[in-house]
Amino acid sequence: MSPLSIGLLSIIGFFGLLILRVPIAYAMALVGFAGFGYLASPAAAFSMVTKEVYSTFSSYSLGVIAMFVWMGFLAYYSGIGSRLFVFAYKLIGHYPGGLAIATQAACAVFGAICGSNTATAATIGAIALPEMKKYKYDPSLATASVAAGGVLGVLIPPSVIFIVYGMATEQSIGRLFIAGIVPGILLMLLYMGVIYLVAGRNPALAPPGPKADWKEKLEALRGGLGEVLVIFAVSMGGLFAGWFTPTEAGAVGAAGVLGVALLKRSITREGFQKSLMDATRTTAMIMLLIAGAMIFGRLMAISRLPFEVAQWAGALPLPPFAVMAIILLIYLILGCFIDALAMILLTIPIFYPIAINTLGYDPIWFGVIIVLVVAMGVITPPVGMNVYILKGIVPEIPLEVIFKGIWPYLWAIIICLAILLVFPQIVTFLPNMVS
Repeated sequence: MSPLSIGLLSIIGFFGLLILRVPIAYAMALVGFAGFGYLASPAAAFSMVTKEVYSTFSSYSLGVIAMFVWMGFLAYYSGIGSRLFVFAYKLIGHYPGGLAIATQAACAVFGAICGSNTATAATIGAIALPEMKKYKYDPSLATASVAAGGVLGVLIPPSVIFIVYGMATEQSIGRLFIAGIVPGILLMLLYMGVIYLVAGRNPALAPPGPKADWKEKLEALRGGLGEVLVIFAVSMGGLFAGWFTPTEAGAVGAAGVLGVALLKRSITREGFQKSLMDATRTTAMIMLLIAGAMIFGRLMAISRLPFEVAQWAGALPLPPFAVMAIILLIYLILGCFIDALAMILLTIPIFYPIAINTLGYDPIWFGVIIVLVVAMGVITPPVGMNVYILKGIVPEIPLEVIFKGIWPYLWAIIICLAILLVFPQIVTFLPNMVS
């Protein structure tokens, strides 16, 4: 059997294992090991697997994942997220749909010290949903606004998905972080516009809350936004200025969050222990995914499937943007079934060479586009991880009610994608300014 046939059968086998509920990391590793062993030799496959697993877990550069993940969990257990929502609520909660609009602002700012869509949705959801319920917000609009707002956590730096993309493609993590700032703000504004339009057409869906005076707003500013700005400025500012490596920036950020939590006495011994346990568990999961993807990527390389696909795409009688549209459509379909992080690791060996070498797109721009499109998977059925997190917070609301409210936000993401496709300079101008 030809190497190309083995590559195609391996992909089919991978999806077969997913249907059997084999964890994604193990499915990629098993298929990669079996296919590589068939094409090379069992001894070569054993050697390749041990080297990839060891190099992944011993990599200093991948330590950045552990640092930023812990930084996010420290922020979660120290109550920084709750103070952010109070600030956003005092500022704009009195407008129609104001609580849901404030939720987007809180998600964006919390994402600036978190880097995780699930942690952002869980943290802000636990705070915002009771408030929206108190002011009789429509359950579908309320839950969907939080689930969609969690997407901002992986677009606004720091972002774990940007880190993994940068490692997989050997691109600068600092440049990727910078590139995500403006698209993240753009998506937040589109979300806010969607909420304002929906609430304007039917005010009963999202009644306004009480208006806060300036004294309350200033107190909320000092208690919420100020500390986040300091942490972001120290960790991300040092990274952008070239003072820190990404791993050092993550360590500085985690130390900053811990320092703020200790000064304010807002984290308990139990919360500190839980932050360590959750960060260890999440980091181990990500490392296993990376190791499995590396093993699977070795099989893809030896089977030459990515190169054949790239040649096929380059030979299509279509302009580059049409081929890119096909790639994004494939990502949208896969996002309905595969976790965002796993999907990036699985597909980058195939689509990255097409986008960069064949179609000539900028790798930083492509990274932002891919992070945005795979992030749609966290709010679309049937995977929709953010939706399931919200279901856990408000178990009395059926899943179909939450998914029903997602559609306006999906259109906001699609509009954001279209803008970035037409005007790529929105993504690239900041990285080019600091390079």
